[in-house]
Amino acid sequence: MFEGLSDKLDKAFKVLKGHGHITEINVAETLKDVRKALLDADVSYKIAKQFTDDIKDKALGQNVLTAVSPGQLMVKIVHDELVALMGGEQTEINLKGDPAVVLIAGLQGSGKTTFSAKLANHLKTKRNKKVLLVAGDVYRPAAIDQLKVLGEQIGVQVFTEEGSKEPVKISKGAVKYAKEYGYQTVIVDTAGRLAIDKEMMEEIAAIKRAVSPHETLFVVDSMTGQDAVNTARTFNEVLDFDGVVLTKLDGDTRGGAALSIKSAVNKPIKFVGIGEKMDAIDIFYPSRMADRILGMGDIVSLVEKAQEQYDEEEAKKIQKRIARNQFDFNDFLSQIRQIKKMGNVKDLMGMIPGMGKAIRDLDIDDNAFKGIEAIIHSMTPLERSDPTVMNGSRRKRIAEGSGTTIQDVNRLLKQFEDTRKMMRMMTNNKGRNMGQMMRNMKRN
Repeated sequence: MFEGLSDKLDKAFKVLKGHGHITEINVAETLKDVRKALLDADVSYKIAKQFTDDIKDKALGQNVLTAVSPGQLMVKIVHDELVALMGGEQTEINLKGDPAVVLIAGLQGSGKTTFSAKLANHLKTKRNKKVLLVAGDVYRPAAIDQLKVLGEQIGVQVFTEEGSKEPVKISKGAVKYAKEYGYQTVIVDTAGRLAIDKEMMEEIAAIKRAVSPHETLFVVDSMTGQDAVNTARTFNEVLDFDGVVLTKLDGDTRGGAALSIKSAVNKPIKFVGIGEKMDAIDIFYPSRMADRILGMGDIVSLVEKAQEQYDEEEAKKIQKRIARNQFDFNDFLSQIRQIKKMGNVKDLMGMIPGMGKAIRDLDIDDNAFKGIEAIIHSMTPLERSDPTVMNGSRRKRIAEGSGTTIQDVNRLLKQFEDTRKMMRMMTNNKGRNMGQMMRNMKRN
């Protein structure tokens, strides 16, 4: 995500490395590189110039503290300006309605239908809402079938009117149906075109007048850069939408849309799409995105993803098993499944501060645990619960059954044993440290 922009900004800050204080000369040199990095990321010249002018005004005349280098101070200033450029604060989706109607608009190919299903899944699982999806794209071949498949996948009903080519009538019928059957949120997926045309804009405007949505979201492909910003302007003139959704942020995006769109249309980015899976949707936080652009990671999002999969009772059981040296491959497999539920492994590692550059060239995908899982699944119940029974013939059988080599099996067994020892040591130390802390509290 924004790797090219991150690299160029990092190089720009190095201009100040070794300087004892900020001057107009070294600031000008740094900001020249910053502006070039933004232009390369497909940010408009006007926005890039205003951005660097604001940074210059804030940077010049600032005293550099003893513990802070000029480079560090400039990073802080740029970070704050990036946050402001992308909207400042996170903005919530408006769901105040009975039912709340959410209208989804955008060009064909931007990811509207997929996002509609992702949003339905998000509201169902995270906000406990009863959601109705509406198949309003009556022109694109298989659009209705696509939404039906996605709806079935996430367990959300899809409203359709078979044979109808009137999206306004379909949308009104869906809202009426939702009121009758107690749906709390209605998400209307609308048709797009390959380019903006008068007919499409009139139709989406008519749908908005008919259903009076509480929230209108404009979905845009972040990989289209400045074109996305220009499209957003046109849609906003007609719809006056409430927020923006950036899709395909996990692709080869330069970042221009994310950095420019708030300034261009004065509407907040509310969600980002980061993959094809139905849970690959994130609420947009400008400060966290600025952290990632500047290579600082996103530890808050990482913790939140972990908490979503965290089972407190299961964690207590695991801790007890570790303390008793009973942690086995069944427990290990359970932990792997929890990690996989959090999302793409490389994306998760990239959220750790300082890890982004280290793993950039590594080939880490969703199948990173495939070999380990295959080996564990090839074990008998006894072997999973008691790895000490492993002899040569067992290891050979497991390797053949998992499609791996004996060396792979041996490597996993050694790594597992080393991990188990380390986990037990940490658990025991934690217990001793806690006991010592309690004794100190009593003594004091």
